[in-house]
Amino acid sequence: MKTTSYYPVLMTGDVAGTAAFYKEHFSFEALFDSDWYVHLRSTEDKKVNLGIVQGDHETIPEAGRGRASGLLINFEVRDPDAVYERAKAAGLRILLSLRDEPFGQRHFITADPNGVLIDVIKPIPPSAEFAAQYLTEDVG
Repeated sequence: MKTTSYYPVLMTGDVAGTAAFYKEHFSFEALFDSDWYVHLRSTEDKKVNLGIVQGDHETIPEAGRGRASGLLINFEVRDPDAVYERAKAAGLRILLSLRDEPFGQRHFITADPNGVLIDVIKPIPPSAEFAAQYLTEDVG
């Protein structure tokens, strides 16, 4: 199988509100906008896409209908400090404050209106202990 694109699609009860959240706080724009599905693309990188779908829509098999849960979306960025300050100023709930991790990340975690966790990350050099666990030289 040759994959030509890959992006998550979040199931929600509030398509418009969820789409508005990602547009306002994470620089997305709508490429398709209906009452049951919105396809978003980053205004900063056309390869970054996100779908929002009504969780009980007829196109979702009944066995899979619902809302996103147990999900963590990672946004890798150049300046997590600036994103963190904007998130705090906008009143977003900060679940994990900005910090450096020994495994090689500077990050913080917030959540969207559905409770989907959003981890805003910048790779940094890992500690010696964690560096040995990476299987490539392309770290941090």
